Parts: sequence; structure tokens; C-alpha cells
Amino acid sequence: MRFTILAVAAAIPAVPGCAHDHEAALMAYLDSEIRRWCQSEEIVAAIRRGNADHAGIDRARIRELDSAWHAEIGAAETPTISPVIEGHTADFLRARVAAAGGVITEVFIMDAHGLNVAASAATSQMWHGDEAMFTETFGTGADAIHLGEAKLDESTQTYEAQISLTIVDPATGAPIGAITVGVDVHALL
Repeated sequence: MRFTILAVAAAIPAVPGCAHDHEAALMAYLDSEIRRWCQSEEIVAAIRRGNADHAGIDRARIRELDSAWHAEIGAAETPTISPVIEGHTADFLRARVAAAGGVITEVFIMDAHGLNVAASAATSQMWHGDEAMFTETFGTGADAIHLGEAKLDESTQTYEAQISLTIVDPATGAPIGAITVGVDVHALL
């Protein structure tokens, strides 16, 4: 019986039991690693372009974009997803994932509407405007941070916690968008 219990326990991924330890580790990683590049000109410029591209967008168009994104997941043709996961900014984000040595699982940036601007890989949706990663960062202000709970992320198949924060225009200090960085909790701790 003892071996059965140990085998079952070994098969269940260890997720930090204490939220404070989890949050402290995420904050330490944010301060030591993510802050060095999250406010880069590459990211700021991409968000500015996204805001210009989506100026005057309404809820109906946002729903259309999000629906198109969902329909394209796994499809051969991806005219909505491809511009987000291809190009210089997506390459920049993938380089951050690679440099993190397995700690970062994904990175994506959002414009002032919560729409994806660039991503290291396809996310599960295009619009994040109603999620805490956006509403508790961009929706709160310039210094806002949101730490997500550790959970199984279907798109990355890892136990991930997300660190999200507001991206500001360095010239004005005004919020222009947000970034979310998925962190593999096992790799971090």
C-alpha cells in the first residue's frame, strides 16, 4: 500500500501549496528578469502600432476578431493568428522564452483594448480585455501587476502562473497596453 501511495503521489505534479511562496517567487522573478526587457522599445512600438491599428474599434469587431482567432486554431490558413505570432516582435518574445531556460513558457502583449499584438506562440484567444491579466493591469494603471494562480495551461501543457503588468509609454508614463508572461512554476521553484 505504501508503494501505491508513493507512486500516485509521484505521478501528481507538485504545485506550490503556499500561495505566498508562489507569489514571492513570481515577484522575485519579475524584478530580477522580466522588468529588464518588458518595457523595451520593441514591445512599446508594437503596442503603439496595435493601438493605431485598432483605433475606433467597437465591441462587434472585437468579437469578430476573437471568433476568427478561435476558428483558426489548428487550421491551415491563419490570417488572424499569423500576424501576431510572426514577425520581429514575436521573434523578440520567443528569444525571451528561449533565454529563460524553461522558466518562461509564453509571452504575449496586448493593446489598449486587450487584443493580442504579438505573442511567442498562439494563445487560446485573441481578446483578453475581460480577464484579470488585463483588467487588473491596464485597467488599473501604470504600476499595476497581476499574479495569476498556478494551474495547468492547456496551450503550453505546463503548470503555469502568469505575471501580467501594464506597459506604459516611456514619453508620457500613460498606460498603452499590457504584457503577460507565463512562468512554469516547477522550473521557477
